[in-house]
Amino acid sequence: MQGIDITTPRGHFHVRDSTGDGTPVVMLHGWPESSYCWTHVAAHLDPRWRVIAPDLLGLGDSGRCAELERYRKQSLAADILAVLDAMQIDDFLLVGHDWGGVVAQEMAIAAPARVRALVLMNIALINNLRGNLEVIENQRNSSSFAIWYQHFQQTELPGKLIPGNERHWLGYFLQSWGGEFPADSFEEYVRMYSIPGTPETGANYYRSMNDDITRWAGLAGHVYPMPGLYIYGKQDPVITPDYLNHHEDCFEQIEVVEIEAGHFLQEEQPQQVADHLNRFFKQTLANYSAFA
Repeated sequence: MQGIDITTPRGHFHVRDSTGDGTPVVMLHGWPESSYCWTHVAAHLDPRWRVIAPDLLGLGDSGRCAELERYRKQSLAADILAVLDAMQIDDFLLVGHDWGGVVAQEMAIAAPARVRALVLMNIALINNLRGNLEVIENQRNSSSFAIWYQHFQQTELPGKLIPGNERHWLGYFLQSWGGEFPADSFEEYVRMYSIPGTPETGANYYRSMNDDITRWAGLAGHVYPMPGLYIYGKQDPVITPDYLNHHEDCFEQIEVVEIEAGHFLQEEQPQQVADHLNRFFKQTLANYSAFA
């Protein structure tokens, strides 16, 4: 995939693009990664798909800004829609992992007619109020240690303690939350997290959570109309199986598949993830054609 830089009224964004005239597949990364996380999956995808993988604000090689409201996930979704407008991409297949999965959901709410299918990987469903409240109650009862980093990042400490310690900081997550993590990916995220300001902009994804949660409480009852696929790495210590409770209430149609992987399933098991994406996208487009 080639790297391109796109400037929109919302800022500067770096995008990995396989180019060509295939069906666009927009792939959104989470924290603490960048669009590089799709590199190994893309190698196994059908060439009929045009992979478009932007770096989200504050991560990868996209711009950094300090304004906390810009990291609300509804705002990040507007960023990506603006990038796609600049690329003259109208409708697309959409994939999101971790925070990228939340941004993908916000895009599906903001522009449902443009999202032909929605694939989510190891992230909460923001319209699943009942299920998410159950998760919060379970975490409260178990004093879940796994989410300590979310609280840490809401303090002023990341900008003071992480610079110079990026390899140790990232290694804790990337090399312990599942299976074998690719060395090339790890080195890329160390490089990216060493860009000045990134520990703070990365932390802003968590500092904006309270505003996000307030918004999502009003989404109970929303149903995603497009076909959905949820690929779940079942060794994830953070996104536990109870996050999928009541998932069927959130989509008009949804398929869930589990694979032997941890949180970073797209890098731990890229072949399996690509196989599921190829199958699902082909099936989705075939159904579109049948009813066109």
